[in-house]
Amino acid sequence: MAVVVVTYRSAETIDDCLQRLRGADDVAAIRVVDNQSDDDTLEIVQRHAMADARVRFIANPDNPGFAVACNQGARDANGDAAWLAFVNPDCLVERDTLSRLRALAQGRGDILLGTDLIDEQGHRDGAARRRDPDFSAMLAGALGGTPAAKLELPIDDTQALQPVEAISGALMLMPRTLFMRIGGFDEGYRLHAEDLDLCRRAREGGAMIAVANHIRVLHVRGVSSRSRPFFVEWHKHRGLWRYFRKFEAPRRSLWVGIGVFTAIWLRFPVAYVRARLRTW
Repeated sequence: MAVVVVTYRSAETIDDCLQRLRGADDVAAIRVVDNQSDDDTLEIVQRHAMADARVRFIANPDNPGFAVACNQGARDANGDAAWLAFVNPDCLVERDTLSRLRALAQGRGDILLGTDLIDEQGHRDGAARRRDPDFSAMLAGALGGTPAAKLELPIDDTQALQPVEAISGALMLMPRTLFMRIGGFDEGYRLHAEDLDLCRRAREGGAMIAVANHIRVLHVRGVSSRSRPFFVEWHKHRGLWRYFRKFEAPRRSLWVGIGVFTAIWLRFPVAYVRARLRTW
């Protein structure tokens, strides 16, 4: 399989991430796409590239966004493997993580598969199992009604593969043929919601979206995001609006669209302040 890693100010974790990927089973190619890091990220990646011919990197002169970089990495690895894995630089896999994941996916046709994600304290990340955003419920909650249900779905450990509507973009495995058929990531997103978009298009195209509940991966979440909370929250809310316009607006009234737009951007300053407080 080919692994794509997108970096930005990832010096804190990229060395461990790449060391683990290089030691992982069945990895034929590793493509690192850097979005204009100004720390030691590229120096660390270069060391790995010199030590292992499977590692190649693309150094973007600017930051075109996560979706663009993922597509760049997938194109550069074209022909290296039938399976694509997208792994965040703050995800630390075990030797058999990706091979076990592929074994679960084999023979199931089109599938987009994620893992159970845990933090450094062992807490399981709810973002690993999600439903599609319910914008009508969000709007009703903003107007004083019943708050919208969280995107996170309950964990069902009785299922080795738990079907869900969306998985986290922190770690995704899929056949290259599926990735190509749905056109890869939508490059109109800069940061956040592109994983929700990819999952929805894959699902609407007949693919299974699922989480391997018994395969756990350490996710040291938000390492690069801490240094730029305004940028992250801005593009997170911009991504939600793009997602709404793309999938929901055509079947909603103009007034619902105006309400959703207002609710999203009224939420932005509150989310930014909370993110800022977490960095102090």
